[in-house]
Amino acid sequence: MILLKNATFIDWQTLIFTNTNILVEEGPAGKIHFHNGLPDGLSPSITLDCTGLLVTKSFACGHHHIYSALARGMGPPRKAPRNFHEVLKYIWWALDKCLDHEMIRASARYTALACAKNGVTFVVDHHASPHAVEGSLEIIAEAFDEVGIGHLLCYEISDRDGEDIAQKGLEETERYLSAGHQGLVGLHASFTVGDDTMAKAVALARKYDSGIHIHVAEDPVDQERCLREHGKRVVERLRDCGVTDMPKSILAHCLHLNEKEKAILANAPSYIVYNTESNLNNNVGYFDSRGLGDNIMLGADGMHSDMLRSARAAFLVGQGFDEIDYQEAYVRFRKVHHYLEENGFSGDDDNNLVVLDYDSPTAVNRGNFPGHFIFGLESRHVRHLIASGRLILKDREVQTVEEQEVLRLCRGLSEQLWERMAEL
Repeated sequence: MILLKNATFIDWQTLIFTNTNILVEEGPAGKIHFHNGLPDGLSPSITLDCTGLLVTKSFACGHHHIYSALARGMGPPRKAPRNFHEVLKYIWWALDKCLDHEMIRASARYTALACAKNGVTFVVDHHASPHAVEGSLEIIAEAFDEVGIGHLLCYEISDRDGEDIAQKGLEETERYLSAGHQGLVGLHASFTVGDDTMAKAVALARKYDSGIHIHVAEDPVDQERCLREHGKRVVERLRDCGVTDMPKSILAHCLHLNEKEKAILANAPSYIVYNTESNLNNNVGYFDSRGLGDNIMLGADGMHSDMLRSARAAFLVGQGFDEIDYQEAYVRFRKVHHYLEENGFSGDDDNNLVVLDYDSPTAVNRGNFPGHFIFGLESRHVRHLIASGRLILKDREVQTVEEQEVLRLCRGLSEQLWERMAEL
């Protein structure tokens, strides 16, 4: 049990501030207990003095790509992309084909480590490694467990690399789900998924009471191909296939939708996740929540693992393209917790806490917290992190893995990855 002494606790839902001592139980579904005074005979395994510090529920990422972790700093592709489809073809589809199990493990360990340092204790990931499909989800799960980060994983099934690899993706997904792991059934995007693969994926999701995690209308090419090949728009196709009827389904991006598609999603139990900085980087457009309902959460899309940064970007960019204020940005930042709780996923319980050493020059209280959230709080303020009641970050240092060892391994493997990509 961990004791947080003299803490200022912020309820993540009501934003009520309470000065208290907090006892944190360890393990799945562990609770937290508040005490004005300390109980007699208390002997916690760890005591942290939180005088002057803020304590609140830790953060979560609604859409990530660990497979991109070794891309930072790599050279330009062999051909300069002229559009989003070519960005995928010459960069990301080239990278994912070159991944092996060792690179996947290193990417997952680094991503989990980066999440911890940014106050993130739960990640929804969407993975792709077409030539190293088998066992990839188990490798990622083990790496996240090692660091102490909760996870909801899927493999990105696609027909873009042929029928055999699509089948391997289906088999890897079933192997992972049938072993009792919580997970989703991943699909790349409508324009790389044929009717047969789509039907098999939906059937698999229903078999294991799961959902579909898929990119939706990230670029106009998705709509153009869907209209040409299926005679309908992307969200209409997903509705007709049963994807949007699943409460566990996650639809990523959702940029290029018409009003009919928005109405379908507004009345569906599935969730939308958007990724502002990734959209800016790929020059694919801007998210507009109007008409989409309330099931909207935030992701990082492999750009980084800093959800405070994602929320700030969503707010700032949204000033010109969306209806979003400080409070709504915070609501979307926290919506992933509702998604996880409503669907019965474990790993995001009350005993996931972040301790913030926030050096504000002005008062922080319930009334002005959303303003501090947008313009003040940064990942540098994350001092301690507790995941499932376990201290995984103390005084800004990860406690569960050796950070420098992870970084050394990643640097060596990234060079190998880039060399393989250059040979394609």
